[in-house]
Amino acid sequence: IDYIKRLVGLPGDTIQMKAGRLYINHNMVNRIFLGEYEAFSVPDNKNVTYKRYREELPGGHDHDIIEESDKGPLDSTDIYHVPADHYFMMGDNRDGSQDSRVMEEVGFVPTENLVGRAENIFFSLDEKAQIWEVWKWPEFARFKRFLKKIV
Repeated sequence: IDYIKRLVGLPGDTIQMKAGRLYINHNMVNRIFLGEYEAFSVPDNKNVTYKRYREELPGGHDHDIIEESDKGPLDSTDIYHVPADHYFMMGDNRDGSQDSRVMEEVGFVPTENLVGRAENIFFSLDEKAQIWEVWKWPEFARFKRFLKKIV
């Protein structure tokens, strides 16, 4: 299984979520509210309004995330201690991502499982269409995301 997730924890780091806020080594990661974002939710089978934030990781790296709320099942966690030769990964859709917070399914990612860095979005479909449903591409292709650089 291949995942595209954001690397937020290095070997030796502690990671925790408290009320939707990311803490790295006991320091809360700054986030700035950017506005609302609407997207189709497959499990809910309807459009959902998310809050969009810019999150600023240590070292000056920032990226956008979306949250439906700060009260989801993965928004408050125990402290994770990232072991040697492993990494802690999180999705940018914080309430719709199965990532390292789900220890039974993903957990810490071993160094040998890192394949590479995602740099561009080549093709993007709305969740209402599957990749094999070619006849839906004209309606559900997200053209604004084509060839967009991932930050």
